[in-house]
Amino acid sequence: MSEYRANIAAGRAGALVTEAALAGAGRSAQQPAGRLAAGGARLPLRGLLVALATTLLGACSMIPVFERPAAPVPASFPQAQPSAAPAVAPPADTIAWRDYFADERLRNVIALALDNNRDLRVAALNIERARAQYGIQRADLFPSIAVNGGQNAQRVPGDLSMSGDSTVSRQYSANLGFASYELDFFGRVRSLEEQALQTYLGTEEARRSAQISLVAEVANAWLRLAADRERLALARGTQQTRQESLDLVRRSFELGAVSALDVHQAETLLQSARADAARFETVVAQDQNALAQLVGAGVPATLLPDGLEQAVATVAELPAGVPSEVLTRRPDIVQAERALLAANASIGAARAAFFPRITLTATAGTASSSLDGLFDGGSGAWSFVPQLRLPIFEAGRLQASLDLAEIQRDINVAQYEKAIQSAFREVADALAERATVTERIDARRKQLAATQNTLKLSDARYRGGVDSYLSLLDAQRSLYAAELELIGVRLIEATNRVELYKALGGGWQ
Repeated sequence: MSEYRANIAAGRAGALVTEAALAGAGRSAQQPAGRLAAGGARLPLRGLLVALATTLLGACSMIPVFERPAAPVPASFPQAQPSAAPAVAPPADTIAWRDYFADERLRNVIALALDNNRDLRVAALNIERARAQYGIQRADLFPSIAVNGGQNAQRVPGDLSMSGDSTVSRQYSANLGFASYELDFFGRVRSLEEQALQTYLGTEEARRSAQISLVAEVANAWLRLAADRERLALARGTQQTRQESLDLVRRSFELGAVSALDVHQAETLLQSARADAARFETVVAQDQNALAQLVGAGVPATLLPDGLEQAVATVAELPAGVPSEVLTRRPDIVQAERALLAANASIGAARAAFFPRITLTATAGTASSSLDGLFDGGSGAWSFVPQLRLPIFEAGRLQASLDLAEIQRDINVAQYEKAIQSAFREVADALAERATVTERIDARRKQLAATQNTLKLSDARYRGGVDSYLSLLDAQRSLYAAELELIGVRLIEATNRVELYKALGGGWQ
């Protein structure tokens, strides 16, 4: 803090010199009207240009030197296998979503979502709002020049006038100039402008992050719909097969070949498949509603997936061997860094508040007691009013503002580090699932093949009278469950590719 105190003392000493110079320039601030036509306005105009040039050349910045915090994560992801061709495979954040998703139907659905999704629209409007706010803040770097014209009329009663008669005086004026323009010697206005700029740039990163999330959500919703449609088709096919089996058992019961227990067991199995079919019909309808909400409009039936088998092939494979430093390119990480830069700039504004503030007000125009004489020769008038504000006693307000800005900067540092840690975990979780999903799919496929063989053997043994119908029902249930589990793990594989693409920052372009 002693450094700040020394800067404050130096700034106050410099302010005294500046104040003396401004006082010399402003001694003739109110000149008679006739001086403008005779060239009297050149002195304040020259002084004004010198002051503005001094501002541009001598303004200093109080913003601390920015140093990006070190990423509090390992240099490589756990369970990430080295890529076979690391120099050839492009990073995920450089792959456009149209190139990553191969199915034309899915690409069209994503395009509809990008055009109609309300959350993404709000994110885009936030950019426009931040751009407007930045334009407002940036305008403070320049003087606000305006033309003013007016009339001043005053009546003096007779008992207050020297002549004893009431009088009415009028004054007309037309001026061009600016008021309260701050000479930014110590960078306060520029620090605020930098803060607004970083906030604006951060909203652009927020929109990109929202687009990444939207692309991933639409793709996952589309894949879930494909999987649930396949589950529905499986349930309906199983229901039809079990209905045929029940009819066969009933005919056998009528012939006395089986017992009533076999009929009831077959009926139980049929109703279970019927309930699953009804449940999956509801799930498919809900999936379509969720997809329509994400898209922001109705999705044509021609763009809906037929099944998961075709949908999985549309999601590209990503190399796993990537360093964790790629996370710094993720839009949400860049947004957190922009917020940190904005907080850093606010420290500069808080530091500059300790130093003097110099503002200028200048006008030039004409003035006359009559409207028709407003533009006659000798009616010129000008004014030049420099002002200096030097903080002496603020009851700790300025120091508290600086402390607040520094604390906010520290908060943003912690948020930036947390954003990196969260992104690292997302990638690590996706890689952890990816490391075992291939083995899970292989196990489920072999399990399905084994249950199919078990069903064939159970059916043959039942028809041969070796086993009871209960063994055949168990084999049918096991086959149906194995088929559902295979669909589920294939969906996990597809959504894992989408989640890894999202976690690595892909989908914003």
